[in-house]
Amino acid sequence: RQVFVLDPMLATGGTLAEAIKFIFERGAESVTCICLIAAPEGIERLKEIHGADNRVHIVLAAMDEKLDEKSYIIPGLGDAGDRLYGVTPPIA
Repeated sequence: RQVFVLDPMLATGGTLAEAIKFIFERGAESVTCICLIAAPEGIERLKEIHGADNRVHIVLAAMDEKLDEKSYIIPGLGDAGDRLYGVTPPIA
């Protein structure tokens, strides 16, 4: 099966790398990750873990500059993940 993973922000790459592993363990034939923005550190981590695997594809809308000391993407989108899942109240 072809599996698509939607992730608004690829920061460190840890969660996405584990999601890809989980999906392959359950029989996927290929995985395409679709992200709005990414940090170079997250892309590098995925390359280290899945770089030789031609079954993994990443589609990005934009690459931002870097991660800060809290591993937030700079300049980023703010707390997009928290807002999507109701952890942080919307900005008034």
